[in-house]
Amino acid sequence: MRAFAVHPGGFSELRQLPQDLPPEGFVWLSFARAEFEARVPELQASLQHWAGGTLVDLHVSDLLNAQLPSHFDYTSWYDLLVFRRLAASSASEQREEEPAADAMLSSIDTNPVGFAVFDHVLVTVHPDDCLVRDFFAERLERWHEGRDLRGGGRLPSSPAELMLRMVNHMVDSYLELRRQLTRQFSALQRQLLDPHSQFDDWPALQTARDALHRLEDTCEDQRSALQEWMDALAEWPPGTSLLAERERELLRVRSRDVLEHVERVLSHVRRLESSAETAVQMHFSALGHRTNNIMRTLTVLTAIFLPLNLITGIFGMNFDALPLVHKALGFWIAFGLMLAVGLGLGAFFWRKRYLSTRN
Repeated sequence: MRAFAVHPGGFSELRQLPQDLPPEGFVWLSFARAEFEARVPELQASLQHWAGGTLVDLHVSDLLNAQLPSHFDYTSWYDLLVFRRLAASSASEQREEEPAADAMLSSIDTNPVGFAVFDHVLVTVHPDDCLVRDFFAERLERWHEGRDLRGGGRLPSSPAELMLRMVNHMVDSYLELRRQLTRQFSALQRQLLDPHSQFDDWPALQTARDALHRLEDTCEDQRSALQEWMDALAEWPPGTSLLAERERELLRVRSRDVLEHVERVLSHVRRLESSAETAVQMHFSALGHRTNNIMRTLTVLTAIFLPLNLITGIFGMNFDALPLVHKALGFWIAFGLMLAVGLGLGAFFWRKRYLSTRN
């Protein structure tokens, strides 16, 4: 567990759970999932003392569930957001020899991150190997010292604002995964459309398409969860001061920005799906066109040799009184006739482009 005190005057990391909340600002408590399960009783007692309420048992189960999709829920004293992150896992960089679809699947990390947002407390539950907590701990320290102007350039003023910044970071981390997905699908499409390639890796292609479907479902859940959060934010009671109302408007702006980023991710996933489907259809169209060309060539060759077979069959009849049979030049005359017919039909079909490589 890592605990941080965030207030307008500074930022500090706490060695343990504080007895009381600071007079200004808020406390951020970050747990790995296994550690959160072990320290639930201690955390519940502290939350009861600080906020006058504890996490609902069902929400504790949600925060411990590694398979839960993105969703939003709320109570009268806190909001709960579970958000599945899309990012490239570090192990995927070492698997470049795998097929494109298998490498893509190994590079997708969709572990959920849970946020319990109280008025002055933010509780986050991360996967054991999640780097978001360490990244934001370092980022908050840089913001406090004025060494980093990105992400707002200032410390967050509320638990909800810090949650939105973390969610926005998780959404933007999809950019690295997007580059990998685009590169791998481009390789698959080149194989599909290569006229000299005998593509037979259909299980890998089907696996890739299934992965895109799962990504689309994940993005849909993310969008629904954020939309529900924005709807709940709109129902918050109006602020008692101009400063509180400005902070609420800032939360609306950040929420819309995060939702827009999720929409971009969803749009990109759908473009990849459409591109994959189009590549498959083009592959089968090209395969059908190639088959038609082969059948056309075979048909033309059959049409050329059919009259020759007819001539050969006539002169092969077992009759004594056939024309040219008893003449010395009979064979050469018949051969010349067959050659002329063959060349004539070949030239005719060539002019009709039945034997041409052009369409």
